[in-house]
Amino acid sequence: MSRIYRWIYSTDRETADRRTTSLAGLAVILVILVVSMWLTKQLQRKSAIENCLMAGRINCDMLVTGQR
Repeated sequence: MSRIYRWIYSTDRETADRRTTSLAGLAVILVILVVSMWLTKQLQRKSAIENCLMAGRINCDMLVTGQR
């Protein structure tokens, strides 16, 4: 009878460990997603400024301040 209780306890513990690992993995994926979105936005902004300067325009400072 004690084997049954040990078996149930071990499967509950394994399930809890799996859930913890899954939640940690999900948290890492969310952090990577947020960082990649931020990086994409920064690169897009830098690209717009560079394109403006390469086109020879003189009002590229509006892109830096965010005005259009």
